[in-house]
Amino acid sequence: MSNTELAWFKSSYSGTQGDSCVEVAVTEQTVHVRDSKDVMRTPFAVGRDGWSRFLDFVAEA
Repeated sequence: MSNTELAWFKSSYSGTQGDSCVEVAVTEQTVHVRDSKDVMRTPFAVGRDGWSRFLDFVAEA
């Protein structure tokens, strides 16, 4: 699946000024993450289990 075929969603914590924006696209097996200010840069992808562990870690911080 190409980056243009993914359905990207901006983080609810991203500002409305267009700065500090993170976008994610969730597929059946992976979560893709990119910087919305540089969408031509290759996003990274992580398994859904890894993403869940990351979110749990961030929620505790």
